[in-house]
Amino acid sequence: MTTGMNEDCLPEGKMPVIRVPARPADQNPGGSIFGGWIMSYVDIAGSIPALSRVKGPVVTRAVDSFEFKKPVFVGDLISCYADIISEGKTSIKVKVEVFAERMSKGEISCVKVTEATLTYVAIGENRRPKTLPDK
Repeated sequence: MTTGMNEDCLPEGKMPVIRVPARPADQNPGGSIFGGWIMSYVDIAGSIPALSRVKGPVVTRAVDSFEFKKPVFVGDLISCYADIISEGKTSIKVKVEVFAERMSKGEISCVKVTEATLTYVAIGENRRPKTLPDK
């Protein structure tokens, strides 16, 4: 597996928030994994640091950007990394990067397949936005 911090390796010194294998049921008619499957895991992964920061419920407010860089295939193990990149009064912006580890002929390779930026809003009573708690 490639090492270092580049487009085609797992980030060193960071733990993924989610790791999920792509299965045959997740495949689209074109032979790769359905984009909506990946999008759902990106949203879940992005919510994890937001939930931790808020110490309570959040909702997805916006997907600010979403780029499919390379396809995901059955058998790939996807790893989602998520980091808070900015905060507002009630909102948190999170960048999510997705890497796929794939095995071929006994060799494991790793490619960055997706990246996205999402905005989450802290919610309180009556599902209304609430101010982020102090750090």
